[in-house]
Amino acid sequence: MQDERQAGVAETKKEEGGFLETLRVIAHALIIAVVIRTVLFQPFSIPSGSMKETLLVGDYLFVSKYSYGYSKYSIPFSPPLFSGRIMGSEPERGDIVVFKLPTDNATDYIKRVIGLPGDKIQMIDGVLQINGKPVPKERIDDWIEEEPSGRKVRIPRFKETLPNGVVHETLDLTPNGFNDNTPVYEVPAGHFFMMGDNRDNSTDSRVQSAVGYVPYENLVGRAEIIFFSVEEGSHAWAFWEWPWSVRWSRIFNLL
Repeated sequence: MQDERQAGVAETKKEEGGFLETLRVIAHALIIAVVIRTVLFQPFSIPSGSMKETLLVGDYLFVSKYSYGYSKYSIPFSPPLFSGRIMGSEPERGDIVVFKLPTDNATDYIKRVIGLPGDKIQMIDGVLQINGKPVPKERIDDWIEEEPSGRKVRIPRFKETLPNGVVHETLDLTPNGFNDNTPVYEVPAGHFFMMGDNRDNSTDSRVQSAVGYVPYENLVGRAEIIFFSVEEGSHAWAFWEWPWSVRWSRIFNLL
């Protein structure tokens, strides 16, 4: 009987030890995940079409946290541990950047860096002007988008070449749209001017009341690579739909 009790105690201790070991493994995994998310890479998904056709709804991408150094917004829940940036490096014109929306310092936005501190930015008849000079804009093949009904819509597409040589594509849904003619925006020191590639369907720095100039501190990181992509309206976790819902050609596309 005593031997049975001792065996039972030993078994209980073994179970407790196994449970504690499992908790330790889970805790270590969570710590590693937080460190990777804070210091190296953070995954993001694209919820809107403001960056079409560079980024589509249903794209999943990795953002490098180290590209521009670290601010409080690099840390989950943005605790006010420090102000400004450490190990900072400014973005280059043309970078695709995730940032915290200046109006609430909480919502994640993703746009392209168009204006650097001190730049003067303006749109005239749908043509981007940087410091008084029009950015070269070349018409290329239309972007063809299929609506849920199956109807295909052709959208004018252009190739822009920024002053530093970065080439990217933009969409122009509506000629002479609301934001195709703007006042001159002079980017303050320590701020950046962001725009979406889908020029007529992007709430960006042109809308001062909603986005405005983005402080350097608000930058979260630079978009690097699309690691997964599913059709708009599909769910990434619905693996049984992958054969026809995954956009295989977009996976591992560098940005």
